[in-house]
Amino acid sequence: METIVAKFGGTSLASAEQIKKAASIVKQNPNRRYVVASAPGKRYKEDIKVTDMLYICYNLAAAGEDFTRELDAIKARYDEIAEGLGIDFDTQAEINTIAEAVRKQPDKDYMASRGEYLNSKLIARYLGFTFVDAAQYIRFRADGTFDPELTNDLLGKALAKVDYAVIPGFYGALPDGKVHTFSRGGSDVTGSIVARAVDASLYENWTDVSGMLAADPRIVENPRPIDYISYKELRELSFMGASVLHEDAVFPVRKAGIPINIRNTNRPDDRGTMIVAQIPEGVITHRVTGIAGQKGFTSVHVVKSMMNAEVGFGARLLKILADYGVSFEHAPTGIDEMSVIVNTKEFDACREAVLETIRRELEPEDITVEDNMAIIAVVGRGLKNSRGAAATVFNALSLNRINIHMIDQGPSEIDIILGVDECDYVDSIRAIHKAMC
Repeated sequence: METIVAKFGGTSLASAEQIKKAASIVKQNPNRRYVVASAPGKRYKEDIKVTDMLYICYNLAAAGEDFTRELDAIKARYDEIAEGLGIDFDTQAEINTIAEAVRKQPDKDYMASRGEYLNSKLIARYLGFTFVDAAQYIRFRADGTFDPELTNDLLGKALAKVDYAVIPGFYGALPDGKVHTFSRGGSDVTGSIVARAVDASLYENWTDVSGMLAADPRIVENPRPIDYISYKELRELSFMGASVLHEDAVFPVRKAGIPINIRNTNRPDDRGTMIVAQIPEGVITHRVTGIAGQKGFTSVHVVKSMMNAEVGFGARLLKILADYGVSFEHAPTGIDEMSVIVNTKEFDACREAVLETIRRELEPEDITVEDNMAIIAVVGRGLKNSRGAAATVFNALSLNRINIHMIDQGPSEIDIILGVDECDYVDSIRAIHKAMC
């Protein structure tokens, strides 16, 4: 029997009506045995996510202020869902437990996790599935880093005993049992972890879009849907801002060779996007799978004669940044020069100290800093064997009078990374999309 893990996002579970849609999808296929649930998202544009409501409660509790009214609003949200589903659920008892814990010792991660916890309990009751608390089996180390192997062992053994279950996303526990959360969007990661633990045949990620698109539809009109994308391509696009799937969600299933299918809860007949290790034979391959980017970068350009003969120069430059807690995105180099592209917000926190340390320790002839840079990734497995692909990209930008500040291409040759002025960001993506997609 095949096993499918179905993760539903916050918009898919924002109300009783949405949960009924999700439940119908689950029930359509008996192979959908494990459901990973997010906290209720927005029901309409001006609405507030339950997770954000919980953060407000925590902030009030941490400040020693009363949070009864805010917690009552959360209770009302779940009461509305339970009533809409027609199930008996003691929301008050759950809220009392949360209130008691937070009044005793306000804990941000515990409070934030209760959105997934309560929603999963409701959904398990409605589906007739077993509720499995993620805090019992998803493990973090004492330093807060995720422990994949211990988690896989504990969760795999636990779920092997359960035919159908609902597992809350977003959180697990530290060695002492204290609740610890992933970053925002971590329910995607939980779904991937569960899929690996049960050796699923497929991990379905149900959201409010019918898969991935070749570019941001807010920038490019009617971009081409992506039918198939490799794990590696997805990683590149997710890192550069394509936000359909949390980038860390790729790793557990990639290790196990489990495909991911991004689907639309509101349009369940749409095929969505398949994320796989190897693209099946016969699938039409485009030169460019997708284009994505982000603003908010700074280029630190260091010049020194005979840099190439100075062993360890690049390593020392990167170590200086690391010592100040600044990670680098790209590092294009020449014989006597090296640029390091960094996140502007990280760099601003220690800008003068970093530059002074570089001057003192590396003794460069010149340092130039350029802010307001955007990074754009042109990603596609078809780039590797496509002659003139880079020239097409550069020509498209040139025709639109866009200056390129940085060019980088990974050794796998599935991406071309470009640095442009932030003011040219939108025009750059449109120009590249028109020329390549």
